[in-house]
Amino acid sequence: SAHTEKKEEDKPAETNEKKDTYTQSEKDLLSRLVHAEAKGESYKGKVAVASVVLNRTEKKGFPDTIRGVIYQKNAFEPVSNGSINQEPDQESIAAAEEALSSKNRETDAIFFYNPKTASDDWIRSRKIVERIGRHVFAI
Repeated sequence: SAHTEKKEEDKPAETNEKKDTYTQSEKDLLSRLVHAEAKGESYKGKVAVASVVLNRTEKKGFPDTIRGVIYQKNAFEPVSNGSINQEPDQESIAAAEEALSSKNRETDAIFFYNPKTASDDWIRSRKIVERIGRHVFAI
């Protein structure tokens, strides 16, 4: 059938080996998390939030998939409050795509939080590596 062969334009760019390892479902989920966590933040801040999720997939002690990281118990507030289910805006989709396709991550952090709203003392004990907008990124 015509659907068994991939059309040339459907193939990912050759410069990006990573991209074909992520499903559309993972891209959508990451975009929704970025939207829920970084609404009102800069584009750079949104890419950094997506980068934290991807950094965790490569780190011991965290699940090795985007879905596993995002749905890890108590990892992200949008999962518990339901805002993960909102449709992402175009900027959040673009930020997630950039993080997924970039060879260099926006940040090396594996945690982020808003110091004005974070109530967990443990997260405040993490070493801060940078601040982007209202978020602090830490390791």
